[in-house]
Amino acid sequence: MTDVKHHLTDPIIAAYAAGTLPEHLALVVATHVSLCDSCRAALEAHEAMGGAVLDQTEAVALDDDLLPATLAQLDQPRTEAPVPARQGIFPGPVMAALKGHPPRWKAAGMGVKQQILCATPEGTVRLLYIPGGVAVPDHGHKGLELTLVLQGSFSDETGHFGPGDVEIADDTLEHTPIADPGPACICLAATDAPLRFNSWVPRLAQRFLKI
Repeated sequence: MTDVKHHLTDPIIAAYAAGTLPEHLALVVATHVSLCDSCRAALEAHEAMGGAVLDQTEAVALDDDLLPATLAQLDQPRTEAPVPARQGIFPGPVMAALKGHPPRWKAAGMGVKQQILCATPEGTVRLLYIPGGVAVPDHGHKGLELTLVLQGSFSDETGHFGPGDVEIADDTLEHTPIADPGPACICLAATDAPLRFNSWVPRLAQRFLKI
């Protein structure tokens, strides 16, 4: 996909390459990178840089048992599950999180649906289904949110986001995303803190929807 207009930041890509990004954020990054040539090239550059740093790192003594133990593991059968292929609008990383099954949508009000893919103390990642023309209630953020568009599009105070685009929101942003008319807007969204809704109705529902 070459028409992506909104990309990941360099620090986020660097953290992903270093393996320090939490699982919920890493899923969004992996999915975006699978769609975006530019960010995939940036990731490869960071990985190459990390390899060069390792090559220049001073060697340390290893336990005498390490080499025999490593060689013994080579004879063990591999138990890794194959990486799922893309299905429809859902890239391989999303299909892996779905364990190869279609989304199991749950109603979230106003025609909006969601499926939570991962929820840990560090944060949550979910699929969102927002019908065309529907607005997400006005809200701010207590932490970081990455929202990647898989189908359709939406607009808010910061711009317009289509397939492959990722919006990066932090505690400085307050917005009202609105799905564009037409096909439902389906997004992959990760948050590391609850949203801060300005209306009491979504605040009441927030606990049950885990948003």
